[in-house]
Amino acid sequence: MDNFQIETAQNVNIVQNVAGVGDRILAYLVDSILLGIYLFLMIILFSWMDLSDDYIFIVIMTIGLPVMLYHLLFEAFWNGQSPGKRLMKIRVVKIDGSKPAFSNYLLRWLLRLIDISLASGAVALVVILFNGKGQRLGDIAAQTTVISEKPSMFLSQTILVDIPEDYQPLYPQVTVFSDTEMQTIKSVFDEAKYNGNHNIILTLAAKVSDVMEIKYEGTPMAFVNKVIQDYNYYTQQ
Repeated sequence: MDNFQIETAQNVNIVQNVAGVGDRILAYLVDSILLGIYLFLMIILFSWMDLSDDYIFIVIMTIGLPVMLYHLLFEAFWNGQSPGKRLMKIRVVKIDGSKPAFSNYLLRWLLRLIDISLASGAVALVVILFNGKGQRLGDIAAQTTVISEKPSMFLSQTILVDIPEDYQPLYPQVTVFSDTEMQTIKSVFDEAKYNGNHNIILTLAAKVSDVMEIKYEGTPMAFVNKVIQDYNYYTQQ
């Protein structure tokens, strides 16, 4: 699974696990099958109703709008996932790991016509493969990407973060935590970052500093992130 690292304005490094092309294609196929079933049922329903030509516009709108807006509405109101994405455990997020706004979903949906519809997904596939951040054109414009939420096979993989060769640790007290405890800290931290829940991050930072018996400087987000990095540094030595 590919990943990339970004640095936020708060100097916090975030590693994103990019959703694989295979998972995205399978998610697309699942969504397409669901849309196909919907179209089939709607056509049968309206054929039974035997409506006159005066109702043709209503029929077209009733059938066409849900198909047209399927991906936009599901992603915007179902936390970045369509049924296919949820099945494959992938999700649309902003490039900094936070939750996209409706405008982000709208922009990537508008460019879906170029990315996927006009070229049967060929444009999207080429851009994703060469982009390195799991982005098609719509994602690049909307500053979003698609990440995988599949759990790693081993615990050590779930707490592992990239550490630069010249990395300088700050808190040797992090070794007071076990792998399981650090995984819990990282999971809570990642979830709070995604949902923009700063109160949880503040509480988490206070609890972690209490256990380590230290007082930290800077933002709670930067502190917890540093603790996770330091833990990886000391446990990988």
